[in-house]
Amino acid sequence: SFRGCDLRASGGIVEGMNTLNVALKEWDLVVSDLLAGRQAILLRKGGILEAENEFALEHHRFLFWPTYVHQDPAMTKPERRRELKRAATEPGEVMIRGYGEVAKIFEVPREGGRAKVDRLFDMHLWDVPLIDMRFAYRAEKPLYVVVVRAYRLPEAVRVENTAEYAGCKSWVPLGREIDVSGAEPAMADDNFTAILERVRSTLTT
Repeated sequence: SFRGCDLRASGGIVEGMNTLNVALKEWDLVVSDLLAGRQAILLRKGGILEAENEFALEHHRFLFWPTYVHQDPAMTKPERRRELKRAATEPGEVMIRGYGEVAKIFEVPREGGRAKVDRLFDMHLWDVPLIDMRFAYRAEKPLYVVVVRAYRLPEAVRVENTAEYAGCKSWVPLGREIDVSGAEPAMADDNFTAILERVRSTLTT
């Protein structure tokens, strides 16, 4: 289990913690894939905490905040590009459709790391240029693969996209609590366990 988090309750929600008030910005298409059970990994450069030989994000559980402006067809596999919804500006209202819970974070090794990440190519929608960019950006910093369990809310929640939420920042601290009770896992337990173990074996052996 992930350090410092109690996942004993069904659906990964601890009793008394059925609301969330922080969201992670991610491409709308990635959010859709996470919530459809088609993807369970994110790539991160920075923003990773380390303690007791474990890695952690600033927030272990978080809502998904879909973004549109930076969705780039050149960074997406050709067969998925037609699904991208492009926009010149972010919408005035955002539909919160689900949340994620970190299962494990793996540091990509410096030696042979690119080849290992390439072996996970079928597990996400990004094309080679995005992987290139993630390795090149702040090259002195390690790249991390975050395995995330996604949960779909029973009904999407509409949130006003205020100026406070704008800008190039990963985390959106919401001015309200979002009820996540009744959320359903996007992926069957066996499938998610298989993905977690595949990422583990790929990046650590």
